Formats: sequence, C-alpha cells, structure tokens
Amino acid sequence: MLWKIKLVLLIAMGVPVLAQQDLKINDRGYFEMKGLNVTVFSDIYPDGHQTGVTIIQHGNRVAANGDIRLEASPGQWSPVPKGGRLVIDKEAETITQILWYPDSSKNRTGFNPIFYPDLTFSYRIEVKALEGSRFLVSVHLDEPLPPGWIGKVSFNFELFPGELFGRSWTLGQQTGIFHQQPNGPVTMESGEHLSIPLATGKRLVIAPEADLQRIRFESITGNLELRDGRSNHNNGWFIVRETVPAGATENAIQWTISPSVTEGWVYKPVVQVSQLGYHPDQPKNAIIETDPNDTLILDALLFQVTEEGRKLVKKGKPEVWGEFLRYKYLSFDFSDIYEPGMYLLSYGDTETHAFKINEEIYSRHAWQPVIEYFLPVQMCHMRVNEKYRVWHDYCHLDDALMAPVDTNHFDGYVQGPSTLTKYQSMSAVPGLNRGGWHDAGDYDLRVESQTGTIWNLALMIEEFGLDYDATLIDQDKRLVEIHVPDGKPDAIQQIEHGLASVLGGYRTLGRLYRGIICPTLRQYVMLGDASAMTDNLVYSKELIPGEKTAESSSLTDDRWVFTEKNPRRELYVAAGLAAASRVLKESNPELSSEALNTARILYEGAHSARNVTSQKVIALCELLISTDDDTYRDTLISMKSDIIDQIHRCGWAVGRVIRRIGDMEFQTDIKDAVTEYQAQLKREQSGDSPYGVPYKPNIWGAGWNIQRFGVEQYFFYKGWPDICTPDFFVNSLNFILGVHPGSNTSSFASGIGSKSVTVAYGVNRADWSYIPGGVASGTALIRPDLPEMKVWPFFWQQTEYVLGGGSTNYMFLVLAVHDLYCND
Repeated sequence: MLWKIKLVLLIAMGVPVLAQQDLKINDRGYFEMKGLNVTVFSDIYPDGHQTGVTIIQHGNRVAANGDIRLEASPGQWSPVPKGGRLVIDKEAETITQILWYPDSSKNRTGFNPIFYPDLTFSYRIEVKALEGSRFLVSVHLDEPLPPGWIGKVSFNFELFPGELFGRSWTLGQQTGIFHQQPNGPVTMESGEHLSIPLATGKRLVIAPEADLQRIRFESITGNLELRDGRSNHNNGWFIVRETVPAGATENAIQWTISPSVTEGWVYKPVVQVSQLGYHPDQPKNAIIETDPNDTLILDALLFQVTEEGRKLVKKGKPEVWGEFLRYKYLSFDFSDIYEPGMYLLSYGDTETHAFKINEEIYSRHAWQPVIEYFLPVQMCHMRVNEKYRVWHDYCHLDDALMAPVDTNHFDGYVQGPSTLTKYQSMSAVPGLNRGGWHDAGDYDLRVESQTGTIWNLALMIEEFGLDYDATLIDQDKRLVEIHVPDGKPDAIQQIEHGLASVLGGYRTLGRLYRGIICPTLRQYVMLGDASAMTDNLVYSKELIPGEKTAESSSLTDDRWVFTEKNPRRELYVAAGLAAASRVLKESNPELSSEALNTARILYEGAHSARNVTSQKVIALCELLISTDDDTYRDTLISMKSDIIDQIHRCGWAVGRVIRRIGDMEFQTDIKDAVTEYQAQLKREQSGDSPYGVPYKPNIWGAGWNIQRFGVEQYFFYKGWPDICTPDFFVNSLNFILGVHPGSNTSSFASGIGSKSVTVAYGVNRADWSYIPGGVASGTALIRPDLPEMKVWPFFWQQTEYVLGGGSTNYMFLVLAVHDLYCND
C-alpha cells in the first residue's frame, strides 16, 4: 500500500516517525490519535444522529449519539436532553458534559416541538482516555431515577448502519451479521412495536473481521443490548444499549470502548474535480485533500482518455494551499489544457472518474434533468408518468382544510389565534387542489418554495432565453408525461403550475397561505406514492369518482392550510410574482396581469413594516423591471443609505436595475459600496477555504446556500462587470459538481456527472434511490471539523432535495456559466 511506501521513505529520509500513540485531547477540544477521534457533545443535532459521544475511526464517523435516552429505540421526535456546561480537563484527559431532562425550549413549543413525559432529572456524561485507543464512558446521575422509569431510561450508542451491512458481530456467546433490512420477531415495548434485541451480554465486538472497523464495547456495570433501531424508524441506526439500574447515581453506567486503529494509518488523498467537466476556456483547478501529517507531495498526473487508452498530457507537483477543517489541501491547475476530450486525474493511489472538456459541456446532460425529471416528479395534484413508470398518481385532490387556531405543527407551521380569513378552523377551503410542487421529501407546499421556483424559472427565461420542451403537461386532465414534448415551453408551463397554487390560494383566502401540510405524523413520515397520503375524495366530482360524505370518509386525512402575518414573506412573494408576470405577458396575458396586480397589492401591504429593508429593495427592483413605474424608482433612490448598509443582502437585485436609475449620485455611491463588498469577499474567500466560496454549514450541508450565493454573484457581475468577478458563480457551480470537501466527491446534482448522489433524501428514499435533477444539500460539517456526506437515504441534512432554490439555483448556475463562456 502507498502509506507503507511513504512510511519507508520517511524513515529513509530521517524523518521521525512516532510509535502508536494514546488518545489525547487536542486543541480543538476532542480526543485524538492517528486513525481515531472521539468527540464529546461537539455537535448539536441529536434528531439527526449528530451529537453525544461520537467515534470517528480511520476518518469515518461510525458511531454517534452516545447519551442517555428515554426509549430503547428513539426517533426524530423523541425527547432529547438539554446540554449545559462542557468541561474539558486536559491534565486528567477527561471531557464531561452536564445535561438534563426535559429541554424546556423544545417541550411542546418552538419549531419541531417535542412532547416530553413527566420526568425531570440531571446527569453527567464523562469520557476519559485510557491507554492506546481505549476510552472509558461513565454516566453519573444526580439523583436515582423514579421507579417507573427503571428498565426504560438507558445509555444508548448508535452505530451507523450503511457501512456495517454484511459485517459480523459477537455479543457474549452469540454471533450474527448486520442485515440489510430489520427483521423480527417483534414485540410491544413501552407502547411501540420493536424487534427484540439481537443479543445481550457483557462484551460486544462489531466487525471483528475488519481491522479498519472493529470496535469492542464492554460494560463494567451491567449487560449490553444490541438492537436494530430501524424496526420502528426507517431512518434508525443499530443501537448498543444499557439500562440505568434502580438506585444508581455515581458511575450508574460504565463502558470501556476500544476501537481498532491501524498503526501508521494516514488519510488517503481525495482528488476533487467537477464530475461533469469544464469548458476549455474555464479555469480548471483540482483540489487535493490530504492528511495533515502527510508531508510528501507527489506528482499529479492528468490523462486524456483516448481510443487506445490513457495518454499522459500533464504532470506536476500540486501547490500547497494550506490547512482547512482537519485536512491539508493542495491545488493542481490544469487550465492550460484546452483540447476537447475525456480526462481523468490521478494522485498517488487515487484517481478521479472521467470528466469532459468541451465547449458544449453545459449544453446537454447538465441542467436538463432538473426540468425533465425533478420538477415534473415534484408536481402536486397531478399524475406523473414516465413511459412504463408512474412516479406518482393523482394526489391531494382533497386539499385543504383550514388549520385549527393556536396550532404548533410538528414541522414548524404555526397557526395563530385567528385564521386571518373568513374560513373557520377545520372548514374546507376551495381552490387549493391545483398546482404547486411537493417540497423536499415531506410533500408539503410552502409558499416561499413555490414562489422561489416560479421566480428562478422566470429569471432563467429572461437571462438565458430558456425555451425547452420535453414534457407533456395537461392541466385539464391533471396529467404529466415525461419525455413527451407537447409543443409548449416546459418552464412556462411549470410557472403556470406554481401560480395555480400561489394565486389560487390568494384568490380564495384573500391573502397568501403559509403552507399546506398533512396533519398527522404518520402521514408526514410516509415513504411511498404521494397519492396514498389522503383518500383523494373531492368535494366536486372531477377525475376520481367519489364525494366526501359523513358515511364515506372523515376529514381527518385532509391536509391543512396555514395562514400568517409575515411582511417579509409577502415581499418575497411579490418579487417572484412580478418576475413571473413578465415572462407570461405574451403567452398568458390574463395570468400575467393577475400576478402583477397581486404583487403590487402584496407590496403595498407589507413595505412599511419594520426590519424588511432588503426584502423591500428586492421587491422594488422586480416591480420596477415589470412596470417602469417612477414611484418604485424614486423609492429606491430614497433608500440609498439602507441599500449601502445591506449591499451584501440586496445589492444583487439592485444590479438588475442600476441602469434604469438615472440618478448619477445614486449609481456612483452604490458602485462604491459594491466595490468595497467585493474586495471584502475576495479577501475572505481567498483565505477561508480552498474552494473560493463561503463554506459555512450549520446543520444542513452548505450546498443550497452556496448556490444562492452563486446566483446572487452572477447578478453582481452583470450589474458591475468592471469591478465584480465571475469566479464566485463559477466556483459555486464547481462546488456543487464535485469540488467540495470530504471523501465523497459526488456531484450534489443527482444523475449529473460521472459520479453523483444516487441515494438521496427524496420522496423515493425508502428505495435507496434518487430523482434525476434533484440537488442535495451536500457535504455537512460534523462539528468541529469533519466534512461528511454519507451514502444513506435518511440524512436530510446531507442529501435532501428542496424546492425554491435547491435545483433551480443549480440550473441557473449551469446556464450562467454556459452563457459566460459561450456567449461572451
């Protein structure tokens, strides 16, 4: 292996090579040795298997969420503790986290409210490094648990399933393998159907046959259970568990955990290139991610793939960029390669997939899957066919009931003390069973997602002349046929479909809806055909025979529509509607007029609210383009100082209208502000990361934010080409297509490029599948410093698709880069 060769070379060169080390607390606040990291509550997201005691073995996060839980197999809405002070003691080599139940900030309140039982207690999780790779986990309770909770409350440690399938385990005298699917027998436990434990015993060894994966768990205080957490939650993990005994406080539970570590292990270099490829005139820079202790710099080799095989066309040493997150980065510039063809790049034992250099790289197989597949598949209230395949049948034809007042929905929707309309709680609201796209994997319709999609499509028509027809869309029959052109531009038809929902709701309600979503958690977690969510019995007979009556059906499965007072969102929708009105003016003048009139009304009702400056400016810009009304122009001029203060938020929109504003002082002052902002961006992005974009994920991967950043930077560049650079939006596209941190170099755009995300959190995630043209959220940050994008269909924070920007922003960027190099 290459690392052994490197080890010999290091010794020959007289470089000191350390013997196997012990776990030590590093300067970033977690335990570290070569090949192993143990973090202790460094992260903040137990709902997403992303906190607690966590094991990163040979660069791969293999176990997480080590913590006290109230259930044997908890899920996304299960109670989680509140974390207090984290104490790091380097001298004693211990890290201790103070926690307690319940978390008052989540208990029946806030976004995604959680319903806690009547149980209050506090405790500490203490992790101490032992010799070698071993560490001790101790659980200390401040008081004994109430008798009714004995046998329920436990210390759980979750094992990531995706890389364990087919591996073996031993627990006591029992052995087995980790199966691809959860199996029975199933029993009722604490009100839930759970598969019985796979085994119990004092010592568990997972993957004993694999040196890079083997971990030994041993209980000092009791027996371990090995469970399959997928038996009651499809997105569950395997669970190692020990219950808290009666009367226990100090050292209530103690485990020693011994991950196997391969001596001399170094992180294998990762070569990151666009999985799609490059235009010949485009800057081409491969990023090489390496172990921070790897001091040897090898030659990078660029091969052209010919009919006879590989032909070496460039060889050279990459330049050292520096350290970012936990790795050292190199860069290899091959911008001087212009000849069209297929290429691959290798560095040591690592080589990329084949990618293309060609003038037509962005002309086909690049943005088209978004409008050929993703948007049609997400269309609500329709049947969507693709030849022999039915993506989903007629769905949600019974939309919608007015959400009850004073409702805090489990997915973040809130209905206040009034419905704000003439419709009472749980009364039928007509006009909502047309149009819209299912957002993400949740099947809901958020007004901002609908509007964002409409807006992006309109901008692409205006900026790039988008005129593409690959889909039959028949609104009268509620029918979509993928890859059956109908003679009408798909983007126009999709805009009309989105407006059918947004304006349909406005006509009925006299205001915008906040969102339309199912009322029960059982419906929300449904993995299957959208048509199965409700009974689809409609109030007026349309396509599906049947009318809702007291005898035939209750209303309990109908989705709810939420309303709200939200000036920011109203201004956002006003901007999107104004843009839509322009591209529909010729093909659908009546709908165009309605969209513009509604945009004006929304603006007038919201622009005087507090703290809406950037949203107001953006809406004004779109309205000015649509109307050329001096009122909007004069208002923008009067807001000059506000625009300068928030140039990073709204300057891109001003760039779209700057030449429409004749005030030279305004133009000069705004240009000065843009100049300063761009200079700041260049300083930040040159030193923040090797990717030339702001990679700052919170919980979700940063892909969507980077795409939005790229689209905005396109408009900065278009408005002020003499002071702005195209590099930011070009880099943003490259980031999505594979030039991003972490060992998984897949394109976030499913089905696009040589290697892409083909196991994604879409509506077909239960099948470990994907929707072409869906764009995943992308590489997340496991705090404090591990970039991660696992092959796993249930990580919404890494591979979820969304409407309103995810895919359409990507599509915009492809067209923008194509326009930059092909139409200049």
